[in-house]
Amino acid sequence: MELVAFLGKDKESWSQVNALAKRGEWDRVVLVRNKESEPFPKPANGVVVDVDCEKTLVDLKDEIRSKLKETLANDFEVALSIASGSGKEHMALISALLTVPVGIRLVAFTKKGVEFIN
Repeated sequence: MELVAFLGKDKESWSQVNALAKRGEWDRVVLVRNKESEPFPKPANGVVVDVDCEKTLVDLKDEIRSKLKETLANDFEVALSIASGSGKEHMALISALLTVPVGIRLVAFTKKGVEFIN
């Protein structure tokens, strides 16, 4: 399964994404990143997709979908982390994934380790 995670400008939440990327057993890690964010260390099995979060919600969703469609073309479902970013960014990402289409399993890193929460 692939991990898809959003990286917003809120750098304090990046440790959650970093822990998931490093401690989960993922085929690939896809980081969707606000292009205005500071650089984030790309995991060895990772792909970074920069998006323009200044766009309208619908335009942002379309940009994310077009950039992820080929990357996720053969996947049935993905693990999704929305620990970082804003509501607008989360809505655009979720909508884009559903229109790729892929299923979504929400994931978080907790004291117990990597946990799916749905």
